[in-house]
Amino acid sequence: MVMGVFVNAKIAELPVALEMLFLDAIKQYLCLSLLKNSASTLMIVFQLSCSIFISLVSRFRAGLKAEIGVFFPMIVLRVLENVAQPNFQQKMTVLRFLEKLCVDSQILVDIFLNYDCDVNASNIFERMVNGLLKTAQGVPPGVPTTLQPPQDVAMKLEAMKCLVAILNSDSETPTLVNGNEDETVAGSDTHSEASSEVSDVSMLEQRRAYKLELQEGISLFNRKPKKGIEFLINANKVGSSAEEIAAFLKNASGLNKTLIGDYLGEREDLSLKVMHAYVDSFDFQGMEFDEAIRVFLQGFRLPGEAQKIDRIMEKFAERYCKCNPKAFTSADTAYVLAYSVIMLNTDAHNPMVKNKMSAEDFIRNNRGIDDGKDLPEEYLRSLFERISRSEIKMKDDNLSIQQKQSVNSNRVLGLDSILNIVIRKRGYDSMETGDDLMRHMQEQFKEKARKSESIYYPATDVVILRFMVEACWAPMLAAFSVPLDQSDDEVVIALCLEGFRSAIHVTAAMSMKTHRDAFVTSLAKFTSLHSPADIKQKNIDAIKAIVTIADEEGNYLQDAWEHILTCLSRFEHLHLLGEGAPPDATFFALPQNELDNSKQARSNILPVLRKKGHGKIHNAASAVRRGSYDSAGIGGNVAAGITSEQMNNLVSNLNMLEQVGEVNRIFIRSQKLNSEAIIDFVKALCKVSMDELRSTSDPRVFSLTKIVEIAHYNMNRIRLVWSKIWQVLSDFFATIGCSENLSIAIFAMDSLRQLSMKFLEREELANYNFQNEFMKPFVIVMRKSSAVEIRELIIRCVSQMVLSRVNNIKSGWKSMFMVFTTAAYDDHKNIVLLAFEIIEKIFCASKLAEGDLGKETSEKVSPSSPQKGKEINLTMGNPQKRWTISIYGLSELSFDPRPEIRKSALQLLFDTLRNYGQHFSLALWEKVFESVLFRIFDDARRAVDPSDNSPRRVPNGDIEELDEDAWLYETCTLALQLVVDLFVNFYDTVNPLLRKVLMLLVSFIKRPHQSLAGIGIAAFVRLMSNAGELFPEDKWFEVVSSLREAAKETLPDFSFVLDEDGQIWAQEEDLNGNNHDESAETITSNDDSDNNLRRHRLYAAISDVKCRAAIQLLLIQAVMEIYNMYRAQLSVKNTVILFDAVRAVAFHAHKINSDSALRPKLQELGSLTQMQDPPLLRLENESYQICLTLIQNLVLDRPPSYDESEVESYLVNLCQEVLQFYIDVAYTGQIPDSSSVDGRSHWIIPVGSGRRRELAARAPLIVATLQAICSLGDSSFEKNLSSFLPLLSTLISCEHGSNEVQVALSDMLNSSVGPVLLRSC
Repeated sequence: MVMGVFVNAKIAELPVALEMLFLDAIKQYLCLSLLKNSASTLMIVFQLSCSIFISLVSRFRAGLKAEIGVFFPMIVLRVLENVAQPNFQQKMTVLRFLEKLCVDSQILVDIFLNYDCDVNASNIFERMVNGLLKTAQGVPPGVPTTLQPPQDVAMKLEAMKCLVAILNSDSETPTLVNGNEDETVAGSDTHSEASSEVSDVSMLEQRRAYKLELQEGISLFNRKPKKGIEFLINANKVGSSAEEIAAFLKNASGLNKTLIGDYLGEREDLSLKVMHAYVDSFDFQGMEFDEAIRVFLQGFRLPGEAQKIDRIMEKFAERYCKCNPKAFTSADTAYVLAYSVIMLNTDAHNPMVKNKMSAEDFIRNNRGIDDGKDLPEEYLRSLFERISRSEIKMKDDNLSIQQKQSVNSNRVLGLDSILNIVIRKRGYDSMETGDDLMRHMQEQFKEKARKSESIYYPATDVVILRFMVEACWAPMLAAFSVPLDQSDDEVVIALCLEGFRSAIHVTAAMSMKTHRDAFVTSLAKFTSLHSPADIKQKNIDAIKAIVTIADEEGNYLQDAWEHILTCLSRFEHLHLLGEGAPPDATFFALPQNELDNSKQARSNILPVLRKKGHGKIHNAASAVRRGSYDSAGIGGNVAAGITSEQMNNLVSNLNMLEQVGEVNRIFIRSQKLNSEAIIDFVKALCKVSMDELRSTSDPRVFSLTKIVEIAHYNMNRIRLVWSKIWQVLSDFFATIGCSENLSIAIFAMDSLRQLSMKFLEREELANYNFQNEFMKPFVIVMRKSSAVEIRELIIRCVSQMVLSRVNNIKSGWKSMFMVFTTAAYDDHKNIVLLAFEIIEKIFCASKLAEGDLGKETSEKVSPSSPQKGKEINLTMGNPQKRWTISIYGLSELSFDPRPEIRKSALQLLFDTLRNYGQHFSLALWEKVFESVLFRIFDDARRAVDPSDNSPRRVPNGDIEELDEDAWLYETCTLALQLVVDLFVNFYDTVNPLLRKVLMLLVSFIKRPHQSLAGIGIAAFVRLMSNAGELFPEDKWFEVVSSLREAAKETLPDFSFVLDEDGQIWAQEEDLNGNNHDESAETITSNDDSDNNLRRHRLYAAISDVKCRAAIQLLLIQAVMEIYNMYRAQLSVKNTVILFDAVRAVAFHAHKINSDSALRPKLQELGSLTQMQDPPLLRLENESYQICLTLIQNLVLDRPPSYDESEVESYLVNLCQEVLQFYIDVAYTGQIPDSSSVDGRSHWIIPVGSGRRRELAARAPLIVATLQAICSLGDSSFEKNLSSFLPLLSTLISCEHGSNEVQVALSDMLNSSVGPVLLRSC
């Protein structure tokens, strides 16, 4: 009691010299007395102990960190965590003590910082919150308890008050200082370094995260030791060396001692090294043998497996003999004696053993163990007496407190049991007296003072509250949610709602989004607005809490505004229905089938509801019967029937509006939200409105009207904030304006018109663009809406804005004229006429506003006006500009979405050029081609090329609205033909532009689009057929070079097949049932994103390869057609260029066809590619056939500058190449291994049916090749016969797909080879 008086004194009033003495006196005397009396059964003593302890925590926590870390679990948590069978008076005392403690936020923050964030300390704050949660939830069902129901209710209420007090203290955002402002505690280890450490939030976060991860690793070790050690090593909580792991197992608290022993006894390499390091860390020098065993076994329990015990005790014996070399002759003696001591300990202290071992038995059992000699009898007898008197404890010391409580539920725990709860260290049970326990506790205090546990960290940063909330938010949510759901007690409900408000305030202010949303969504659920028939008074209180939160925490709610506004929307809906107002859906036109459904629903209304009058009860009943409100707004399945009592309670008895108040104040006060909060508010309101309007059965416009209101309220915000608000609203109005529900779209556009009229009252400064941004929703809806009524409404809205606000419109003109431009392209005649009519009115209105209408009239009747004359001179003096503008305007119409407009525009464009082109200079023609004609085809190529991201020059900006195939096959084809014809007609003037025209055609051919390439090839042939005879030698060189470039750029690329790893072929085969002609974007799959990406690339690559193969076939056929037309006109040089181009195509095709790695993978793809095997056989055969034709014709025609030897070498090399390729195909897989070990001959396997078909397809080319060889002159044939003979002999011996080759070979041998051989003989 005397010490209690001293505790209540203020230490700041003492002289500095006495501060240390006073604090030491508290540690030496008061803490010891508190320790002794904490287990007293007298309530007065326990209450006094709690009173003294709260004074210590409030005033001296900075100097008593270690002591408080022991007393808090011992006095407070011990009682708090006992839920089922507590002492009622003790627990109420503790709860009232905690209620006082939780009021002081500084104490809570200090406790969390110095214990929950300290690796060496217990999580006092977290355990306290969890204990309060368990108490607030009460005794679990089925668990026996000694509490009476009133006692249980009282404890629940006190626990709830404590939890609410914790949140309220956190929500006050205290000024964090070191203890109380009026005291300075001497003797504490608080210093500037500690303060600077804690002030660093990142350091605090690291300490907290380190402790949580360490605890996770320890928890995992206590389940699976190996995985626990692996986790701790990977998390850098334990070193990877055996010595570091052993030190962790020896010193870490919280580890299961049984599992430590199991881990040390494992025979795996790492566990064995750790066990050796663990044993080597002990110093047994000078210890008696039994004392060494006691020390050794304090840290773990010996495993039950004999082999594990053998490995551990073997290493122990080695270590003991190393520390005490003279104790035994060898380590074998210590090993055997250790086993004997363990057996003696079990025999002497196991109650199941009836016949105890005597000292003589023990001595007899250990004869001859010291290298054949006996140990001294006195030594063994002394050892026997010590073991028999004091048991060697090998089990865990921290006995389960719950087991003791089940023995005697009303018994107050003794001091020894309390210490087992609080300080989970080793060796307490060897102390049999209370004095021993006291001495040990004092030693523990001194040990803690020497460690970092005694360093007191002052709380200096309010961000610590964030970590506190992270530790306690889940228990808090459970503590408030369960009573709010299950209880109807007004006091409990009030506490729960207060807790929700405080929790939302703290989490919102600390920007803890996940935690804040958890509390807000839970509270929103408790409003029961989703099930209005179940609404009670507590649900009305929850609605009031929601409104209060919206009013007070609006600046911090962010995304949580959506839940708040959803509740307000639902509340307003119920209130209107309760008053009998018709729902919004009444004003929307419904389809006939929905009207029939509504009639059926009306017939199911309960008779008792019809008494309340027509309309009113139907509206209310339909809303209440609707079931539940989901996240998509009001609507859903029809719930069970509603009684008249429930309806009357909902409509009349609860008086929701009177209790909750007017919710409109939330929207009115939106103008008080800060710049960031108003953006979040607008986003949430737009989302809620979208959900309301999305309902097909009951669309509502409550939030839509509120959007107009809050836009009006916040229109005077600074331009930067308002622009962000309007960015959200603009997207919203653009979406709603395109709604399928015509009435909703009309309502949205009319709302937008009201806002626009209000906004246009504000004057816009020069060079700003905000009016244009504001008007953009009109443009977007005008372009995307399919409803004629909406488009007409937009035109009239814009007209009204112009006619009433013409003086204030500046940048808004751009959007307005974009609306009228879109209207001019409309398919409905009335829209077009209305647009032009309004444009005329706008023109007149703008002229009147500027006062220029009369001036313009005078200018028209006054030809001498200087300005008019200047304009005429400018136009007449620059005819090139006039022509360019006119032609450019016509070219723009070539992309009009209407086919007749496109065709007429193109025809008029080229008629104009054809009729007046003779007056154009080369410079003007060059500008026409570059700026007008070529640009048309640039747009066409971009429209089908996915790799081109440049903007498309399409009227209205919507290429999707065009029929792309119609444009390509009709308009583009026609335009390209007209360009070619135009070039031919004016060739004398425009011939320098041939290269550019050829580049245009080649660019079409190179596109990975078969239709475009075909159009380009056809135009190329058209150009050659009409103008080829006009080309001189240099122009023909440009032509053949262009063809060579086109052939090179269109070579098919199969590398994608070789790059893939083959894992998705089976998946692709599964998709073969789908339409393979569809693009990759239309194929959906449930695979992961990687497979989707690879499948997309696969389809794109297959499409590209097939397209290029088809293009090359068309191209080589076009080459042959052009060659046949101008065979006599082509020089040897140009013919050789064509030959090289076609031969490159043929060689590339053969390379693909003969690729042994590629062809099997293509076959795996099956029908996905729809390509034959080999894939490019037709292209190869036709290309080589054309090459033979070109060279043979050169030999026959012998044109000027013909070099016989050069052409002959081309022909010989080509024939050898074709024959060798055929032989390679015929012998693929047939040629036996010449390096066979046994040296015996092997039968050649016949070719399969697939190979035979391939040889048959190649046969006509081989026949043509043999005939070409025979066509050589006699001297040339005889000169090259030596190079052909090996190939011919191989052809004789190989298999063939048909007899054509054999017949041609026989003819060749008879007609050409035979005579040469005869002459040589």
